[in-house]
Amino acid sequence: MDSQGVTYSFRPVSGSSWFITLLVYLLPVALIIAFWAYMMRRMQGGGALSFGQSRAKLVTKEFTKVTFKDVAGIEEVIEEVREIVEYLRSPGRFTRLGAEIPKGVLLVGPPGTGKTLLARAIAGEAAVPFYSISGSDFVEMFVGVGAARVRDMFNKAKQSAPCIIFIDEIDAVGRKRGAGLGGGHDEREQTLNQLLAEMDGFESNTGVIVLAATNRPDVLDPALLRPGRFDRKIVVPRPDLNGREAILRIHTRNKRLGPDVDLSVLARRTPGFVGADLENLCNEAALLAARAHKEHIEMSDFEEALDRVLTGLKRRGIYITEREKERIAYHEAGHALVGKLLPHADPVHKISIIPRGEGALGFTLQLPTEDRYIVSREELFDKLSVLFGGRAAEEVVFGSKTTGAAEDFKQATEIAKRMVVEYGMSEALGPINLGAERTNVFLGEEIVKSDEHSEELSATVDKEIVKLLREAYHRAKDLLLRNRAALDRLAKELLRHEILEREEIDRVLRDVALQPAT
Repeated sequence: MDSQGVTYSFRPVSGSSWFITLLVYLLPVALIIAFWAYMMRRMQGGGALSFGQSRAKLVTKEFTKVTFKDVAGIEEVIEEVREIVEYLRSPGRFTRLGAEIPKGVLLVGPPGTGKTLLARAIAGEAAVPFYSISGSDFVEMFVGVGAARVRDMFNKAKQSAPCIIFIDEIDAVGRKRGAGLGGGHDEREQTLNQLLAEMDGFESNTGVIVLAATNRPDVLDPALLRPGRFDRKIVVPRPDLNGREAILRIHTRNKRLGPDVDLSVLARRTPGFVGADLENLCNEAALLAARAHKEHIEMSDFEEALDRVLTGLKRRGIYITEREKERIAYHEAGHALVGKLLPHADPVHKISIIPRGEGALGFTLQLPTEDRYIVSREELFDKLSVLFGGRAAEEVVFGSKTTGAAEDFKQATEIAKRMVVEYGMSEALGPINLGAERTNVFLGEEIVKSDEHSEELSATVDKEIVKLLREAYHRAKDLLLRNRAALDRLAKELLRHEILEREEIDRVLRDVALQPAT
C-alpha cells in the first residue's frame, strides 16, 4: 500500500469491546461457582435446610408386607410384643381403662437373631406407618444436625400417629455420655440429649411407639433405659432346636427341595446358629445346586454349604506334599478318635483333610446332639483332651512336634483358664471367681485395671491351669497309645477318601477292638 501511494489510517474499534473482555474473564468463574452450588445442593439433599431433616425411611402400611408369620424361633418374644400391636390397632381399649403402653421398647440380642425383622413384623401386623433409621444416621460432621434430625423425625411421627419409630443400632448414638479416655463426643451427646428430651416429652397415649435394637446394651446411657423412655427391654435370644427348624422352613418355603432333605437333621447340625446364619445356609445350598445344574436342592448341597459356613471355602489349588498330608491325616484322626473314645465329648460328625478357609489344612467337626445351657466339668475336660488329640497323635506316630496344633492350644488354654478362674472347677482354689471384668476403658467402664490378687494366688492359678492342660494332654496320648491300631486305620481311610462322615467313621472302626477311657 505504501508503494502505491495509498493513504490509510487506524481507528480503535468502538462499542462493547470492554464488555466482551469482562465476559471472557468472568464466565469461567461463574461456571465454577454454579457447579459448586449444584454439587452442594445435591450433597445436602436438595436444599440448604435439608441437613436438619430426618433421614428416617417411611414404610406405609400398604408396603409393610412382613408379619408374624415371617418370624420364627422366638415365639415367647412374639407373645411379648403382641400387646403393642393390639394397642396400635385399638388404642381406645387401653385408654378407657387408664392403661399406658410403654413409650419405648428395646430389643436386645446377638447379631442376626431377627430384631429388625421383628420390628417390621410389628408394624406389618398393626398396619401402621413405620419409620426406620439407623443410629449412625443422626450424627454428621456439622454440629447440631443430629439434634435437628431427632426433632424432625418425632414431629413427622406425631403427624402420622399411630406409628412406629424404629432405631436400629441405637448404641451408635446412645452410648454413655462423657465416658472413655478421649472424653465425650459433643455432637453425639447433643443428639442423645435431644432423643432423651423427645422421649420424655411424649404426651401419654400419642400413638407413637419407639422400638430400638442393639447387641451392646452394656454401653447404653442409663438415662436412656430408665422407666418412661425405654422402659421395656425384650431379649431376642438365639433359637433352640425347634426354633431353628421353624426358621429353616420359612427360608426354604420358596425353594425346590429334594426328597432327601431333612430339615430336622439340619436343625440338629446347626447349634448356635441364628436366623441370619440359617438364611445364609439355605441361600448357599441353593447357589451350589444351581451351579451344578440340579433340578432340586439336595441334602449334599446343604452339607457342603454348612462346611463353607463353618470352615470356609475349599482350597484345592494349594499343594501339600504326601508327607504333610499323612501328618495332617493322623492329626485329624487323633482328634476324632479321642472324641470317639471319651464319654462326655460331642459326637464326631465329619473329618476332612481338604484345606479350607484361611489356614485350616483339615478339620474335625463335632456337633452336640441337643442344645445345652450348662456344661459340666467332665464335658469341659473331655473337650480339652479332644483338642490335644491332634498333637498327641503326631507324637505317637512321628515322634516330633509341628506348628499345626497352635490353634488347638489356644482354645484349650482359654477353656482351662475359665475352668480355674471363672467356673470354680479347681480342687486347689475351690469355688471362687477370679475372672477380671471384661470392660473396655474406651467406654469409661474402667480407667485403670487394678490387680486384686496376691502374687501367691496368681501363681496358684497358673499352676492349676498348667496342671489341667497336662492332665488332658497325657490322657489323650494314653488313649491313642492304647488304640494305635484304630488310629492307623482311621488315618489311612482318611488319606484315601479325604472326607469321612459319621457313618463311615463308625464303619471303619467297627471291626477294631476299642479301649475307651477308664
